[in-house]
Formats: sequence, structure tokens, C-alpha cells
Amino acid sequence: MLLGALVDAGVPFDSLAKAAAALNVGAHLEMRKVSRGGLAATKVDVITEEGGAAEASHSHESHGHLGHSHAGDEHHEHPHAPHSHETDLKSAPHEHPAHTHAPHRSLSAILAIIRGAALSETVKTRAIRAFQLLGEAEAAIHSMPVEQVHFHEVGAVDTIVDIVCAAAGAQVLGVERWLASPLNVGSGTVVCQHGTLPVPAPATLALLGDAPVYAAGEPMERVTPTGAALLRMLDVRYASLPAMRIAATGYGAGGRETKGQPNLLRLLVGEEAAETSSAAGNETVAVIETVIDDSSPQLLGYVSELLLGAGAWDVYRATVQMKKGRAGVQLTVLCRPDLASALRNLIFRETTTIGMRWRLENKASLAREFLKVETPWGPVSIKIARWPSGEVVNAAPEYEDCRALAMGHSVPLKKVMQEAMRAYSATLLEGEKL
Repeated sequence: MLLGALVDAGVPFDSLAKAAAALNVGAHLEMRKVSRGGLAATKVDVITEEGGAAEASHSHESHGHLGHSHAGDEHHEHPHAPHSHETDLKSAPHEHPAHTHAPHRSLSAILAIIRGAALSETVKTRAIRAFQLLGEAEAAIHSMPVEQVHFHEVGAVDTIVDIVCAAAGAQVLGVERWLASPLNVGSGTVVCQHGTLPVPAPATLALLGDAPVYAAGEPMERVTPTGAALLRMLDVRYASLPAMRIAATGYGAGGRETKGQPNLLRLLVGEEAAETSSAAGNETVAVIETVIDDSSPQLLGYVSELLLGAGAWDVYRATVQMKKGRAGVQLTVLCRPDLASALRNLIFRETTTIGMRWRLENKASLAREFLKVETPWGPVSIKIARWPSGEVVNAAPEYEDCRALAMGHSVPLKKVMQEAMRAYSATLLEGEKL
């Protein structure tokens, strides 16, 4: 499905076909136009020596958008397949093949095939990483060294071709950053080499890590280990569709029709809108909130320190009036979206709350840099914020640096901070233009 979406969005089919041929594993690609749910799409099949296309024995689509890239300093490319409120597309990074006759291959054998192919180093590195991630996930699940893992399912020729061609298509597309929405992992069970397993499969969960997931629709597998590995291979982040000017749209088709929603992966390629790129940085921030009325201030202070140590950007507390006249404290955490799950779990574990809210919001920030200045007591970092034009908007001494010097030399903190800013102003006179 990803290969079909890439071709549909403008990646030359020949570039994928050449990557498949370079593997020399007796397989080639075929492309055709199909319809899914009444929408036109591109279907790419891997044709093996056995004489047929590798079709899926069970579908797996991941709901949402697939990509956002930054290419260059001011112009940005965004391959992006958003949640569609009109078509409500389901998407799958990879249509997992039938495995009845899949050969068993060790990780080292698969990596040797990739390393020996006439492919660019970028493509090889990405494809190798995908298989290494798969191997590590399987090794952890089965409690064995990764060297002993044999790929009963993902080692099939068609899957090697899928992963390598996806890496080749991503290189041709030229994207540097990808975004995806929360993934619909599906539900029910799936029959594989190890027997009947729950959906999502254990390896899928291990590979997805903290990615936001949910289950909706008829019971079926919607994200497989291979699909999860492709998302990891592309370093996908999970966030809402940014403001962008769309240059191309691609629809990749799955192997079958699905009830209610088209079995498609949608890929959007575009350029970030100028009005959002005028600020130096625009990104998505996760906001976690909960109100607590039965914890001591010391406990909440301790939890705030844990949250900051675990990667939260900011943690703050505000007194609020709750129902029935109870006084409470609203705990708010700001963090990267990929940390939201871990920080929510930390709050549940360390506080008395039994529920919380969380959401994704847009964040605009100025470009920042640090400059070391010398004071009579030692060096202090000055944080400098600039407009995209380079003009300095604000400059301030780092608190922790000043605090350490104040305590170490028994001088007032405000004096250290004032001296640091005086030293910074002196550097401006020597050549830094404000």
C-alpha cells in the first residue's frame, strides 16, 4: 500500500522496479490501477518466482495520515495522509503477505542480501534498520538472542522487496520528516507461524512503542509487525496535519475491499504554508491535565520533579475550586507527543488521580541558541531567541548556571544575573548586532 501511494504521488515506478531487481531474489513489481470504495488508487504487487502476487491473508490498515517532512531551511516538503472526516480513510503502511510457504531466513542472511544489492547506502541503511528492529522485537518476545531469530513470516521474498522498495521510494520522494495520526491497530486474532495470536500481535506492540493507537471497525489485523517496522524505519512522529500547500496526493490500495471504509493509504506531499513558517519553529505539543484534591503539596512537588526528569517540557500547578466547595490542584504537563503515554502512566503511578485529560495542540517557538559569557565567578550561558531574519528578540541568563555560581561564591543571585547580562551586552558592542 505504501508503494502504491508513493507511485500515485509521483515517485517513478521504474525507480521501485529497479530496486526490486537489484535484490536478485527472483521477484519483480507490477503496477495497476484499481478502485477501493469508489476511489481510484494504485496497486503495486510483488510477483515471485512461484508465479503469483503476494496477496494478504489478512488486511491491516492504520488509520490516519502518513508523513510530514522538512527539506531545506525555508521550504518544507510534507508527505502527509490526514484523518479524513469525509472519506475516513484507513491506511496501511504494508499489506502483510500470506505465509503458508514463506521460507525461513536468519537476520544475517536477509542483511547480506540487502548489503550485496546495487542500492544506495541510504536505502540499504533504512532497510537494514527495519529488519534489525523486527529481529530485536522477535528476540525480546521469544527470549532468545537476536542471532537465533529466524524470520518465518517477514523473511519471505515479497516482504524483503516491500521494505527495500519502500526505502527506495522514500529516498526518491526526498522527505526528511514524516508524521502520522494515531494508528488503528485492529482487534480479534490472527493465525501465524506461532499459532493464533491476539491483535495487535506482540511484535507489533513492541515495535510501535509509545505510538498512539486505538481499535475500531470489524475485527481484523490492521497493523502488522512489518507495517510497524516501516513506520519506525521512516522515524515517523505522530501529530495533526500541519498547515501546508499540497503539491501531490497519492492513494495506495490494499488487496481487498473493506466494509464501510476504503482500504487505502493516502499520502500528501506539499510545502509548509508561509504564514506558519514565519515563526522559527512550529510543532505539536501534548498537554496532559488532571485535578487532584487529596494529595499533599510535597507529593505533587515530587511528582513534578519526576515528570521534568522524564522529559516533560514544563510542569505547573494551579489552585482550583472543585464541586462541593473542595479545593484542588490542577496539574498540567507539556511534553512531546511521543512522551505522552509514559508521562500519563507516571502520573497514575505516583499520584492519587484516577483520570486525566490529554490533547495535542500547536506550538510556535522562536529559534534559540546559547552563548557563553564570563563573569567574575565563572561562565554563564545566555539563551538567545531570534526571529527567522536573525534579529534578536530576547536574551536571558540561564538560571541554573547563575544559581550554582551564587551558591558557590556566596554572592546574591541577582548580582550574578546582572553581571551575566552586562557581559552579554559587552559582546554586542564587540560585534554582535542586536
